[in-house]
Amino acid sequence: PLCLCWALGLGPAAAAAPNILLLLMDDMGWGDLGAFGEPSKETPNLDQMAAEGMLFLDFYTANPLCSPSRAALLTGRLPVRNGFYTTNAHARNAYTPQDIVGGIQDSELLLPELLKKAGYINKIIGKWHLGHRPQFHPLKHGFDEWFGSPNCHFGPYDNREHPNIPVYRDWEMIGRYYEDFKIDLKTGEANLTQLYLQEALDFISKQQASQQPFFLYWAIDATHAPVYASKQFLGTSQRGLYGDAVREIDDSIGKILRHLQQLGISENTFVFFTSDNGAALISAPKQGGSNGPFLCGKQTTFEGGMREPAIAWWPGHIPAGGVSHQLGNVMDLFTTSLSLAGLQPPSDRQIDGIDLLPVILQGKLIDRPIFYYRGNEMMAVRVGLYKAHYWTWSNSWEEYGKGTDFCPGQSVSGVTTHTQEEHTHLPLLFHLGRDPGEKFPLSFASEEYQQAMERISGIVQQHKDTLVPGEPQLNVCDKAVMNWSPPGCEKLGKCLKVPESDPEKCSWPH
Repeated sequence: PLCLCWALGLGPAAAAAPNILLLLMDDMGWGDLGAFGEPSKETPNLDQMAAEGMLFLDFYTANPLCSPSRAALLTGRLPVRNGFYTTNAHARNAYTPQDIVGGIQDSELLLPELLKKAGYINKIIGKWHLGHRPQFHPLKHGFDEWFGSPNCHFGPYDNREHPNIPVYRDWEMIGRYYEDFKIDLKTGEANLTQLYLQEALDFISKQQASQQPFFLYWAIDATHAPVYASKQFLGTSQRGLYGDAVREIDDSIGKILRHLQQLGISENTFVFFTSDNGAALISAPKQGGSNGPFLCGKQTTFEGGMREPAIAWWPGHIPAGGVSHQLGNVMDLFTTSLSLAGLQPPSDRQIDGIDLLPVILQGKLIDRPIFYYRGNEMMAVRVGLYKAHYWTWSNSWEEYGKGTDFCPGQSVSGVTTHTQEEHTHLPLLFHLGRDPGEKFPLSFASEEYQQAMERISGIVQQHKDTLVPGEPQLNVCDKAVMNWSPPGCEKLGKCLKVPESDPEKCSWPH
């Protein structure tokens, strides 16, 4: 049997390569699942997935924002290496709005491109967010099929200053959000999650019938503000509209896992669930989730911004009820997926992700650091149970004064700072085992501080000495590159007039 090959360390080459299903949530927080302690216990399917698989308690994203973390997942590389960052202003979070000129470069090797070598058929459902100009299209970077959109479901836009976001099927748009794909901003009603669910079920059925291994990247966005859910879920959660969205996602994932079981392919399908970054507390509580005991949220490099819920599920291979304290990262999904397919990661570039299979299948722990980046700056690092902050910043006083708050209800003196504070000579150090909320910095004079920093300093120095940043993709904006006339717009009569090109430096307030 396949699991025996794994137990003997023979690897996937000794057996058929398993299907790979990555479930990536949008702005879902560590504290949003019952398995992670959410009080209303409204995620029975995900909680069962955790009970049948392995829960990762120390799993991180590579950036506290949507698009850079997705670029990291699909390349196995930190955003500062793959180009998903800005040099326009120090430590600014830059994402991929409609007017961004950059995107994923041809020089980057994406997971689906590599999986093709092992015969995988690859589909993305949902949000791409790695650039929306033609050269950045997912089908040019290894995916065979796409149902979803290049950007988030923001809007509705007026189609004069900003066009509404297109929804694609494969190469061409089939409509736009708010026009052809309804989202009611008053009630929060939209049937998008149901569409994304059906796409997943149909793709899995088709691939099972064709006997070809598949990679399905299910990157849905219902929990990103403006939050939405379909009619049968509206008003069903104790947590309001955000909870309704979580309940629908939970129900959908339950249906996907049951579908794998009914088709008899669950033991040949590796499934991993996580989120792109922490809950967006700026939208909470009505439109945002919970980061549990952790400090702050999305946009920050505190634990609330970067520690994510994570579950691995693979019946017959992963022992049920497992809990791992392995320091994991979304970039590991790149390397782990390649390992499942019997492939080696590219050797001509720095890969930051590690192979988690020894952790998942044999319960091993691999010593590795976690780097917390914000834009072009390494803000913090975690080594073992210690986290050292080299810079702290929540958001500027100016933005805070306008009502933007990334740490609502949380203020730790000298930590959740509204100016960028440098601590490179004396980093702020926390023991995340005793103090997961980052409230009690260790005394600089303590022996514990000295010993921990001695080890951490060497790791940071080596990282900085060998870091070769990629070409920043998020520096230049131009209204002419927005989604005015995507491929397929002519057939639909949905083309809009493209304004004259006027490139400018993007402004990133955070």
